[in-house]
Amino acid sequence: MPSVRISKELASGIYYLTFTVRNWYYIFDRHNRFQILADSLKYCQKNKGVKIYAYVFMINHLHLIASGYDMIGFVRDFKRHTSKEMQNNIIATELGVLRLFDLGNGKYEFWSRTNMPKMIESEEYIIQKINYVHANPVRRQYVKKPEDWMWSSANPDSDIVIEPLVL
Repeated sequence: MPSVRISKELASGIYYLTFTVRNWYYIFDRHNRFQILADSLKYCQKNKGVKIYAYVFMINHLHLIASGYDMIGFVRDFKRHTSKEMQNNIIATELGVLRLFDLGNGKYEFWSRTNMPKMIESEEYIIQKINYVHANPVRRQYVKKPEDWMWSSANPDSDIVIEPLVL
């Protein structure tokens, strides 16, 4: 299946994005890997002009509603950086797991190629997506209420800055 990407003409819109670990492998739930994702997003907010409106980290994927002046660059850089950080973390903590991401040519691919970008074009759509993002951990029965999931913008104690939604 071909990769779905953000078009160059629409690179500065608000997007709903899904980043999925290759082969849907459960990887984030241990060895401080959720924090790697959070630190990477905070860096992008501070240094790349990315605005986060909603997010959730699950054990093998994450959802974001985000905007910025160069969303193509954000996706590329976020995936590249987190891939390197995850690879280093896996080497240090679970070396055998690294083979799951081996392409067979001395290179590793951590993320699936598609990001499933959906441009936000209406108030109704963004509200639906925010509700979907926040309900993810409840649907998976990790928590009873969205605000109880630590790695979500629904949690009032999230240390990732959430932009107010002005519709």
